[in-house]
Amino acid sequence: MSEAPAGGRQSGDDASRATAAERRILTIAILASFVAFLDGSIVTVALPAVERELGGGVSTQQWVVDAYLITLGAFILVAGALSDAFGRVRILRLGLLGFGAASLAIAVAPTAEVLIGARLAQGVAGALLVPSSLALITSTFRGADQARAIGTWTAATTGAFVAGPVLGGLLTDLASWRWAFAINILPIAVTLALLRGLTAPSPSLAPQASPATQASRAMPRARVDLPGALLCSLGLGAAVLALIEQPRLGWGHPLVAASAATGAAALAGFLWHESRTAHPMLPLAMFRVRNFGWGNAATTFVYGALALNGFVLGVYLQQGAGLSATQAGLASLPITVLMILGSSRIGALAGRRGPRAFMTAGPLIMAAGALLLLAVDTDFAYATQALPGILALGAGLTVTVAPLTAAVLGAIEPARSGIASAVNNAIARIAGLITVALIGTIVGGELDLAGFHRATVVTAALLVAGGTLAWAGIRNDAKGQESGSSEGARRPDES
Repeated sequence: MSEAPAGGRQSGDDASRATAAERRILTIAILASFVAFLDGSIVTVALPAVERELGGGVSTQQWVVDAYLITLGAFILVAGALSDAFGRVRILRLGLLGFGAASLAIAVAPTAEVLIGARLAQGVAGALLVPSSLALITSTFRGADQARAIGTWTAATTGAFVAGPVLGGLLTDLASWRWAFAINILPIAVTLALLRGLTAPSPSLAPQASPATQASRAMPRARVDLPGALLCSLGLGAAVLALIEQPRLGWGHPLVAASAATGAAALAGFLWHESRTAHPMLPLAMFRVRNFGWGNAATTFVYGALALNGFVLGVYLQQGAGLSATQAGLASLPITVLMILGSSRIGALAGRRGPRAFMTAGPLIMAAGALLLLAVDTDFAYATQALPGILALGAGLTVTVAPLTAAVLGAIEPARSGIASAVNNAIARIAGLITVALIGTIVGGELDLAGFHRATVVTAALLVAGGTLAWAGIRNDAKGQESGSSEGARRPDES
């Protein structure tokens, strides 16, 4: 069975066949992203068990998370270009095979160093999954169908992101933390089976392009930018090393100072290179498209907050509140339920009414939820201290994610959907990478109750900033997506 044409559904006798093809493609896109999102969240509740078995303290826990995010954030941009240049299905297959191999290596890792190395490799493979899966959706569906499909994808994949701690907790308590990584093989095998015989032709630009399309049409065809990838990886890795080790060693330590200087120089070199190369992995011209630029600015703060909250909540509930890994995972289950029930509906509603109000209200609701977690005390009671905040976080996340994804990807024409998805995902992961690396500084060196409270306040502040940026910059109509709008469509600062 082949993919439905890029222009949307067929008509007449082919309508039912096209609908079946669309359902298959949506299922593949969900499963492929499910693997990456599941692994990104399942690790949270396994961290205490990993540290107990392999040692290394908080630093090991941070590196288990950030090693994956470093290569994911660095190579997801290259993956978006590969998806546009060589086809979504081919890149998906490669990513799934690599992710499975890395997952098995993690599951049998004898030391923390081997585990972290395998996590670096897993991040490279994970980078191939999300841009290609979202590009399959944006090149297959159009209009309200696209918004609804993105909402369904959001419900399933974000549901996986927050359901991961439940599964990770069960596997850690009943078997071993190693099974939390080996479990990836099951959805990978199912997705590879569904991919058999599927082809996905590259979409072509519509004959009558919108101003946003014309703005990004002038950008060159995606190519593989290896110098950019190397500079980005070096910059992120060195900067994260400095941020993680600084609370322990101090800024004056030679390792921290050299890493910080190297990271800053490499990231500056990356931006300089991207502004001058003919085939950038980060096409800066995209940020002149209003909803894409402002949407990614909001993404930086929202997803940085989510990563910070996910880390501190998963770890504190075990090490501070005394819950088991399973109980800590189940604590976030209400978020999963709300996402599954509401994301598709919110996506369809935002497709009709525009994303601005949703992208503003959602982060503010989440900020209120984060502040409600200040009720957590030494005498821990989940129902009264944690559940109200978790419910608010789930409601706000449901309102936010599908409209944000649709606003950002809908601003760029389908032929560039792979790199557009990659840029948005890279920004989200890098934001999480930075906030996780800063946890030692945020919590004051130890994740005790006071440190947990400080982290929730920082989470709330980041979410308020994300909602404010969305209200200031996002526009609901096509005019609001033009490059250089008269209402001040400025390119936001890249993080």
